[in-house]
Amino acid sequence: MGAGVDVGRAALRRLWLPAAVAAPAAFLAVFFAYPLGAIVARGLGESGSVALGEETLRILWFTTWQAALSTVLTLAAGLPLAWVVGRFSVRGRSLVLAGVLVPFVLPTLVVAAAFSSLLPDRLDQSVWAILLAHAFFNVAVVVRVVGGYWAELGSAIPDAAAVLGAGPLRRLREVTLPLLAPALAAAASLTFLFCFTSFGVILVLGGPPAATLETEIYNQAARLFELRTAAALSLVQLAAVAAIVLVTSRLESRLAGRRRASRWGALRRPAGRERTAVALVLTLSVGALSLPVIALVDRSLSTGDGVGLDFYRVLAGETSVLLVTPLEAAVNSLLFAAAATAVALLVGGLLAVALSRRGPSWLDGLVLLPLGASAVMLGFGYVIAFDEPPLDLRASVVLVPLAQALVAAPFVVRILAPELRAVEARLREAASVLGASPNRVWREIDLPLAARAAGVAAGFAFAIALGEFGATVFVAQAERPTLPVAIFRFLGRPGAENQGIAAALAVVLALLTIAAATLSERVGRGRSAL
Repeated sequence: MGAGVDVGRAALRRLWLPAAVAAPAAFLAVFFAYPLGAIVARGLGESGSVALGEETLRILWFTTWQAALSTVLTLAAGLPLAWVVGRFSVRGRSLVLAGVLVPFVLPTLVVAAAFSSLLPDRLDQSVWAILLAHAFFNVAVVVRVVGGYWAELGSAIPDAAAVLGAGPLRRLREVTLPLLAPALAAAASLTFLFCFTSFGVILVLGGPPAATLETEIYNQAARLFELRTAAALSLVQLAAVAAIVLVTSRLESRLAGRRRASRWGALRRPAGRERTAVALVLTLSVGALSLPVIALVDRSLSTGDGVGLDFYRVLAGETSVLLVTPLEAAVNSLLFAAAATAVALLVGGLLAVALSRRGPSWLDGLVLLPLGASAVMLGFGYVIAFDEPPLDLRASVVLVPLAQALVAAPFVVRILAPELRAVEARLREAASVLGASPNRVWREIDLPLAARAAGVAAGFAFAIALGEFGATVFVAQAERPTLPVAIFRFLGRPGAENQGIAAALAVVLALLTIAAATLSERVGRGRSAL
């Protein structure tokens, strides 16, 4: 009898991993591979030839080196703030963590326009403008990923190094940075991917001389109607992204053996010179991140008669731009984002559980591929692939949250998988020896330890879904627009009133993001204490 039970448990352990992978694999196959394959097949199946010569190589080279420089600049800008939120318990820490998400979720066209108005004429329409805007958008990735990892390092090892005579720089170089290496690799790879596939920033701040693969795909598909060339460029971009994630996965696999020194609870109040350093970092970081947002707020309050709330009052009424009121678009965004977050947590959570049972590998990189696909081509793919039975979803509202979940799920995996890998194997083994089933082991050991990361992942997923634009603009129904789609439509209309309403909607989007991120941080922190 006991032997039969043991055999049954062993069979369960062998079967649960394929079962955990099957659902997210099916999701990615249907809602990523299928539509992307449909648009590529449609483009490459057309008659004619595709010439991808020196100009394509030039665009690929510019796309690569601007993404690399943007990543370095983002790390330089984000690491000091990650140090503050990862090491110290300071007043307003949760608000800072929520506030850094605001640039990440705002529509790129809106913030790029704000940057254009803030920068001097010599820097506008330049590579420097692109680099600064990319750092502004992606600093949240560094702060949230590295800062969250840093918070769990503890101070035992750095303190021991200090007792042995190591100075601050040596402790940073030989102790802290090696311990942070997995988080740094994850943040750098994500940042590079976002900069490599950047669209709105390049379009507004770069101009024709600074074309990237993504902007050239848009130019070929939407302006010149050269779908074949756009499809070929999409394949080039997807191949480049696949190579990038393969390299970063190999790097992370070499760092996988490094464990954290302690669990959550290492935050402390700054003392001595640390107070000055923390105050300086917070002042400079918050000030730099606030400038474009302040520009948006100023534009939303600037009316023809001075300063007022005229543009905000319009949000509750009907306009000639939308079929619904702007506030209804905000409600749509919240509902779609909530559904997308649930799907992303389910899909990403299952993948994270499966990946946590093995070291980092090419599978970790594979989950990032949806982030590297052209949003333009993916949007066209949804229109083509889901326009006939058995997947006739064009008239359904489910395409919007599914498209948003596709973008958010990789973040869930990247946040949850390292936390689950950090769970000591002996805890699971001890529970199994005492008779706990695999489900009970997961429920009573893995889940409580990963609860805080799940809260952070939920906040990230919700914020990303709120601000997703690339695919949503193609599949959102006219009577159910989201906030980014509404902002885009108002920006596309001439007149100071339309520009002011767009700015007011962007401010509403920023406030919703702060509220969602703050709530998820508190829920995650509260559950981690259980």
